[in-house]
Amino acid sequence: MADVKKLYIKTYGCQMNVYDSERMAEAMAGAGYVETQDPTEADMILLNTCHIREKAAEKVYSELGRLRGLKVEKPDLKIGVAGCVAQAEGEEIMRRQPLVDLVVGPQSYHRLPEMEARLREGGKAIDTDFPTEDKFDTLRHRPKSARGPTAFLTVQEGCDKFCAFCVVPYTRGAEVSRPPERVLEEARDLVERGVREITLLGQNVNAYHGAGLGEDWSLARLIWALNDIEGLARIRFTTSHPKDMSDDLIAAHGECPKLMPYLHLPVQSGSNRILKRMNRGHTAEDYLRLIERIRAARPDILLSGDFIVGFPEETEADFQDTLDLIATVGYGTAYSFKYSTRPGTPAAERIQIPEEVKSERLLRLQALISNQQRAAQEAMVGRKVSVLFEKPGRLSGQIVGKSDYLHAVHVTSPTLKPGDLAQVEVLSSGANSLSGRIFAA
Repeated sequence: MADVKKLYIKTYGCQMNVYDSERMAEAMAGAGYVETQDPTEADMILLNTCHIREKAAEKVYSELGRLRGLKVEKPDLKIGVAGCVAQAEGEEIMRRQPLVDLVVGPQSYHRLPEMEARLREGGKAIDTDFPTEDKFDTLRHRPKSARGPTAFLTVQEGCDKFCAFCVVPYTRGAEVSRPPERVLEEARDLVERGVREITLLGQNVNAYHGAGLGEDWSLARLIWALNDIEGLARIRFTTSHPKDMSDDLIAAHGECPKLMPYLHLPVQSGSNRILKRMNRGHTAEDYLRLIERIRAARPDILLSGDFIVGFPEETEADFQDTLDLIATVGYGTAYSFKYSTRPGTPAAERIQIPEEVKSERLLRLQALISNQQRAAQEAMVGRKVSVLFEKPGRLSGQIVGKSDYLHAVHVTSPTLKPGDLAQVEVLSSGANSLSGRIFAA
């Protein structure tokens, strides 16, 4: 074991980056690396970056600055930047931070072992290509380890929508769907390693159209195939675009036993004028009609959304339209952000809203969302929900899991363990979780 090296990965941003980090660790396991949670003992540090949030690149440079002292102490330490900031910044990262040894984009991380080999020869390595080979097909042959009860599984990458605020088409490329047989193979492998719930991932996951068995598969067809896997108890998917919410996918929410009653469906704004300026391709009325159809298929579904506040040219009337849409839908949870510019995107060149106006609007929107989230959680009190338990809680004898509706639920039980699925009677609602007891029929 003397030649075993240690790898530390810090993951920023979305669930897809979490999935990518897991795949990077598996790729590097083949090169003799084992993961560590302590960066000070690492032989290689990878920062898996996200370019969605405000000042994402600057935060990465700040983190690299904090690693400078560790690099001085350990000259042989290799530092790499992966993910969407790596794709967007490329060689600029190495120019600004000479301590970086490796830069790899999100479509090329399956090449990490070969890049690491070049580092051992004394050079540096950069790969931000969109390679022709299938990275997932390459990675399926890597070593695998036991898993917890939940896992992400990427089925689709990239985006063809070109929303005016978004860098994803430039950092992740065009929409590409994985073949269904590869997805099913990976899902069965995850179940064999202990996974009971799988969340399907994609930048526009409901645009999935994997080619298999002579024809394209929709996301709904893929979900039904996953439903047949013995040992898999739950299926989720994220993130969806309203334009790709097909009839068969809506129907699946009401008919597929393992598809959970939770849907994250971003709208971004309730103003038709702003939606058009965002290039979203739908109106507020289109979105509300879609919500009606989804609730008709699954009346108890919990809805989640994304909102951008202070998009260029947004007026108070536009913002009020967003508040009105939120009030109409009634979200169980939602994510909201002040608009921030992304170089190279159309919205970055437009007249910007003053920061203080964006901040004030965000506070009002988040207050409304918080009220809806609190009401959704309080409505669960007295109900019986299915909970998949994932880890020990903070208190002695406590265990925590997620309900069908993705609420965090904790109970006290001396016998339950991670991976167990049980019926829980909800007794109370806290700030961000529910408390309950095991229900014995």
